[in-house]
Amino acid sequence: MKYNYLGITGLCVSEIGFGGIPIQRITKDEAAKVIQRAQELGINFIDTARGYTVSEEYIGYALKGRRDKWIIASKSMVRDKSLMDKEIDISLKNLNTDYIELYQIHNVKDIATYDKVISKDGAYEALYKAKIKGKIGHIGITVHSADILKKVVESRLFETIMFPYNIVETQGEDIFKRAKELNIGVIAMKPLAGGTIRDAYLAIKFILQNKNVATVIPGMASINEVEENVLAAEKGNLSQSEIEMCKKISKEIGQNFCRRCGYCAPCPQGIDISFCFLLKLYYDNYNLKDWATERYKDLKAHAEDCKECGICEEKCPYNLPIREKLKEVKTVFGF
Repeated sequence: MKYNYLGITGLCVSEIGFGGIPIQRITKDEAAKVIQRAQELGINFIDTARGYTVSEEYIGYALKGRRDKWIIASKSMVRDKSLMDKEIDISLKNLNTDYIELYQIHNVKDIATYDKVISKDGAYEALYKAKIKGKIGHIGITVHSADILKKVVESRLFETIMFPYNIVETQGEDIFKRAKELNIGVIAMKPLAGGTIRDAYLAIKFILQNKNVATVIPGMASINEVEENVLAAEKGNLSQSEIEMCKKISKEIGQNFCRRCGYCAPCPQGIDISFCFLLKLYYDNYNLKDWATERYKDLKAHAEDCKECGICEEKCPYNLPIREKLKEVKTVFGF
């Protein structure tokens, strides 16, 4: 296993990290066995979130007696200081630790939200004070929009960034390069594009070619998945045939794939279009039907609220048939 420094944090992380979202669908003891195998194969970075139901608790259970072998990252979607204070304490309790190496503000979707989290009494202030107190080591952020990512990187407020990066979604590459110049750690998420890419071995190998990425965090819920992902890290550079296969996959998927750039927003009906598509991917491809359904229910507007005005499609730079894709979302979730 190769290890890289996660930017200015100084944390030395395995280039394959452990994505903690899929362990929700297995038992606590099964998760412990998967995490133990990951450790045996050299993985030392594990990412979870407050929103991943039992994931933090499972990880806390799994790391008993081996906490010193792991670098933990967690995150929360709350936006203000008082709520983030509480979230950090809950994460510490769930993870059975008194210190979390990296805590991230999760899924910042637009400029207004970004401005809120970094303002006085915003979530960033809570993380900054938690860092001073020694509850967390470093502050990161996760986003899905390249425009937001540019603003985040140039602000230099965050020590790490987490952004989708895979064979299909390469819009962050130039920003990753800039982040590396500024010594900001780059964490690649969604390596399989939410399950759309089926060849995990090729997908991981593709990402590891980018030397601006410190670690990639594929979700894992079985020992087989752990071993397959680690194998990809051991096989060196992409061959010419693998490069051609990546191009083929990108061409086949790219024409009808939501990159969550956010250009379709705002919807006049208040539908969070890209998040609806993301939840459908989790429902279809991650075997997280209950989890995705609950989060879909919590949305203020749903696919059934679409009036088919077509404004979103006019703004989509990838010419996606958004109205038809929202009908698919409605079919999956029922409303």
